[in-house]
Amino acid sequence: MSVIEVFKTNVQTAGEANKIVELLLLHFPASRINFDLQDCDNVLRVEGKDFSSNKIMMLLKEKGFHCSILD
Repeated sequence: MSVIEVFKTNVQTAGEANKIVELLLLHFPASRINFDLQDCDNVLRVEGKDFSSNKIMMLLKEKGFHCSILD
């Protein structure tokens, strides 16, 4: 069964989003990952069976972005 987690980010551009998706797919290759930059929270959506929300937030922080689980 897949799990879906939605994150609020401060990613602004499609270029930044694409680089982050590539990075996250290296760590979680079986997941579906995408951004909705039209949303006011610049949403990152991750769907899969085997990913870590904490690891995702840490990876974005290492790249200089804010990322938190959207309530």
